[in-house]
This record gives sequence, structure tokens and C-alpha cells, in this order.
Amino acid sequence: MSLPLALIIEDDPDIANVFSFALQLAGYATQTIEDGGLAIEQLNSLLPALVVLDLNLPHVSGESILQHIRTQAGLANTRVIVATAQDRAAEYLQHEADMVLIKPISPTQLMELAARLKPQG
Repeated sequence: MSLPLALIIEDDPDIANVFSFALQLAGYATQTIEDGGLAIEQLNSLLPALVVLDLNLPHVSGESILQHIRTQAGLANTRVIVATAQDRAAEYLQHEADMVLIKPISPTQLMELAARLKPQG
């Protein structure tokens, strides 16, 4: 049985590594993308169970990526955790995302929340 995929879209490699570690502990296979444009391309062929999404990304914003996810039928079951340091953006996007977390985010917090969002079966 393969693990569900968690896609980490984060341009800070240190934060992405912490997120990856936490999500692996929660039972996910992980893949990291550091560029918003590349993320859009990859989302046309990947079907992640979970996306952890930064808002400030090179080339395409996290908000645009979230809108892309929400309009693609193939990604209808993908859960999205927005991870941002922007309080106002977080408030604005809370109805589009499954969860919005304000940075800094502890690895334990992310691991526990991701485990709750993990598909069963």
C-alpha cells in the first residue's frame, strides 16, 4: 500500500524540510516544490491528498495556486493547509483552504493536523 502524497509548496528550503519531516511522521510521502509556476505545472499531473501551501512564492502566488486547486475537478478531494505569516491573507483565505496556519508553525502542530486530514483506507 502506498502512502498518500503531501505536496509542500514552499520556497524556503529550511521550512520545507521541517514540513516534509513532520508530514512523513504523519504517514505521507512528500514532494517539495519551491516555485509557484512549477507547482501549477505539477498539479496538472499529480493528485496529492494534501497540499501545504505558502502564499509568497516566486512566479505564481499561493493564492493563485489555491484557486487553481479549487477549480480542478481532479483535485476536488485534495486538502489544502495554507501556511503564511500574513494575518490578513490568512483571514481572507480561511474559507477557501481546509486550514490556515500562521507561521511559525511547529512540526508537531503540522504533523497532528495533517494526520487528521489523512485519507482513510
